[in-house]
Amino acid sequence: MKKVLIISSSPRVNGNSDLLCQAFEKGAKEAGHSVETVHLNKLHIGFCQGCYSCHHTGKCFQKDDMTELAFNVKDADVIVFASPVYFYSMSGQLKTFIDRLVPVYEDVRADVYIMVTAYDDDKALLKKAVDAIRGLTVDCFENCEEKGVIMAGGVDDRGEIVGKPEIEQAYQFGRNC
Repeated sequence: MKKVLIISSSPRVNGNSDLLCQAFEKGAKEAGHSVETVHLNKLHIGFCQGCYSCHHTGKCFQKDDMTELAFNVKDADVIVFASPVYFYSMSGQLKTFIDRLVPVYEDVRADVYIMVTAYDDDKALLKKAVDAIRGLTVDCFENCEEKGVIMAGGVDDRGEIVGKPEIEQAYQFGRNC
């Protein structure tokens, strides 16, 4: 059994990227894995202050929801990053979360999945958001392997992704993670 951590950065409950998270979670649970889905929009996570005190203490000085969450990232076997695409990059919620991983990123040993959704269906534009997330998952998570990416464009209204092949793909990623 693997520890799966799903990071949903959508501010919309049951938004398109959140529905991908739900499909991944369903598949992973059916495969017998332990799954924790985190909705960043429901948490209080302050901005990184760039002080690097975490390099000396091993944890951020800020006392917020990121304190425990950072260590959940470190302990995960599988991490899923899901984001709607705003102005061709990840959501602000996900960027703030990523910035706060400085105390633990060198210790992360997990398989990584990235799932993004956008109104625009131009895959080259969606790839910009994926590449921004890869700034963490490829460049900083040196002991991790990217296992799958979903770029679901052409979905805007809440729930519009239902019935599209990306939902089944997310489910299968979860089943096979």
